[in-house]
Amino acid sequence: MNDLPIIQKTYDLIKWFVPILNRLPRDHKFILGDRMISGLYVFLENLIIARYATEKLPQLQSLNTNLDILRHQTRLLLDFNLIKSERYEYAAKLFNEIGSDLGGWIKQQQKKAQLNAAETL
Repeated sequence: MNDLPIIQKTYDLIKWFVPILNRLPRDHKFILGDRMISGLYVFLENLIIARYATEKLPQLQSLNTNLDILRHQTRLLLDFNLIKSERYEYAAKLFNEIGSDLGGWIKQQQKKAQLNAAETL
């Protein structure tokens, strides 16, 4: 498959993280765990949608917000002692890589939008 690196990284994050989230204690699994799993799947879906969208920038900026929410939810897992610090650090590293890719994609789209705006003047 020939996916964008950000899509592959998100796919790999989901493959790694979902089994961990599914093993959360019952009182956290059905609130935080399920919400995070759903958020990860929606994030992946929206990356794929953005890939094919004509107007990518609004979708990418929304994805940036979603990524920040997932980062904070992951930090809650650590603060509630639901994951080990090594797993948190690994997840944080993956989120940072995805965030860097997303930030680069946003900048690319902003430059494209500026060029298009300049051409219409």
